[in-house]
Amino acid sequence: EIAYVRSGAGTLFLDGEPHPLAPDMGIYIRSGESYEIDVDGPDSLVLVSVTAPEPTEGELPEVRKVTVSVADQPTIPAGKDREFRFVVDPEAGCRDVTQFVGWIPPGRAPTHHHLYDEIIFVLDGDGVLHIEGEPDTPISEGTCIHLPPPTRHCLENTGDRPLRVLGVFHPAGSAAEAYEK
Repeated sequence: EIAYVRSGAGTLFLDGEPHPLAPDMGIYIRSGESYEIDVDGPDSLVLVSVTAPEPTEGELPEVRKVTVSVADQPTIPAGKDREFRFVVDPEAGCRDVTQFVGWIPPGRAPTHHHLYDEIIFVLDGDGVLHIEGEPDTPISEGTCIHLPPPTRHCLENTGDRPLRVLGVFHPAGSAAEAYEK
């Protein structure tokens, strides 16, 4: 399971070991692991979660990060003015799925497609989802989008501040890998 802490605080107990949870943090729970989440304080703990496919056969990576803070990850350019940060990915020990947070400035990027299955959750901002051959769809905070490969699409930021999105894709790879033709 791949999760993201949207708001609130808590503790993840993974096979009995505590892992503090805070906003803007990714969580990686391997298939078969047992866990429990406790909420710290009176506020709700809001998670966005995706059940990951069963891992491919073979040995699991030695490197393992159960939680990853977005703030601790380097910013990577993706196209002209867009950028993202990997959260849970192969460097965290998750060899089959990649989770990232991306920032899209006001405006529209070129229509493109990916060779991976992608799920997008809008964290902040407003925009329009353009899918080739489909009607345009308004998007805003809380919108969830599934884009199977090779869906030609574009996210347009219609607001005056960055559109912030959480993305998860399978198989693992780079969020900057897009094909415009």
